[in-house]
Amino acid sequence: MADAGTSIIPEAEYKDVVKGLAPALLEDIKASGTLVVRGVVPERKALQWLEDTKQYIAQNPQVKGFPEDDKAVFELWSKAQLEARSCSESLKVQRFLLSLFNKNSAAPDDVSFSTPLTYCDRLRIRRPGDSRFALGAHVDGGSVERWEDPKYRSSYKAILEGRWTEHDAWDIGGRPTAKQNLYDGPGACGIFRAFQGWTSLSHTGPGEGTLKVFPAIKESTAYIILRPFFKANQLKTSLPQQAYLDPSNWSLDLDSPDFPGSPIGRSQELNDETHPHLRLNETLLPMKAVKPGDQVWWHCDGIHAVESEHKGANPSSVLYIPSVPLTEANARYVKDQQVHYQQRIPPPDFPGGEGEKFFEGTGGDADIVTEQGKQTMGLAPLSLEGIDSSEKLLRQKVNKIWGF
Repeated sequence: MADAGTSIIPEAEYKDVVKGLAPALLEDIKASGTLVVRGVVPERKALQWLEDTKQYIAQNPQVKGFPEDDKAVFELWSKAQLEARSCSESLKVQRFLLSLFNKNSAAPDDVSFSTPLTYCDRLRIRRPGDSRFALGAHVDGGSVERWEDPKYRSSYKAILEGRWTEHDAWDIGGRPTAKQNLYDGPGACGIFRAFQGWTSLSHTGPGEGTLKVFPAIKESTAYIILRPFFKANQLKTSLPQQAYLDPSNWSLDLDSPDFPGSPIGRSQELNDETHPHLRLNETLLPMKAVKPGDQVWWHCDGIHAVESEHKGANPSSVLYIPSVPLTEANARYVKDQQVHYQQRIPPPDFPGGEGEKFFEGTGGDADIVTEQGKQTMGLAPLSLEGIDSSEKLLRQKVNKIWGF
């Protein structure tokens, strides 16, 4: 994998995603858990979104972001974000991504893959030379919750039963009703994102402060889930690297309470000390070069990181927009999010405060450019026509949650 470099990351043109991808490419996507979709929106539109966002930030210098003294990441209700989340092209890609999943182990009315919801997330404008906005290797969606919560744990049943090769990363399993935040962590996500993703607003490639991914979803998940049940017979300090990693140096350990890289209230963290066999220094691959209007996606169990330094010449800018399936729990978050949107205060997952209540040029309903975009934010009821009974039952529950 490390030898293949970025070529191992699948990519597809937006027009081909809409028409339908070849079976071989679909298999590559499912094996890697990552995807680049080219040309989702025209480059000029993405560049305009960036300019509009920069102007909005300049117009409201009191805007909050981090790092506080050299802001790179912002929590905003900007016009550009509302348009990007609701545009028909982005919603079509999100539906395609959700269609990769199945619900073989879920109740029929637990989840719908045909109706994405909107999670209002941050945006990033990372300047050249920055080395402060860097994230180490991690997997979002909690840490010890994967083992502790029964519903969450059921998603990894085959792995825990010793049948890791039978693990289906695309079976939604117990995730729709799982508790991914048992300890109220400050960086937790209140919604289940089947895919995380971003829409590029700039030309960005390897070495330019971009995303890094581990594109082997079944294998990495199996290792993470089984890692707490093995211990080294001899420590790394007393052996050469190859001997330390050799299977003969590792024994089954069902007694230790240690869950490596699983801090309470945070995401699952990984490094060469906690998960040495992954060889992350070699196998975490930088995302291939993208241009404005391209989208980058990775599976909810995917290991990812952010390059430690932006060595490029231009800002690396993205809008974080995930692919979120319709579930009751997700709909309840969207209901709370809707209240925050109407008040222009930060979304529920983010630090509080007055947000953009007194900003000039804040985004609003007119910037949500499609009817489905309004539905994904809980601002309009979901249609009950032309759908099967389980989908209808779920949509009825959601419409009631939203007050329709």
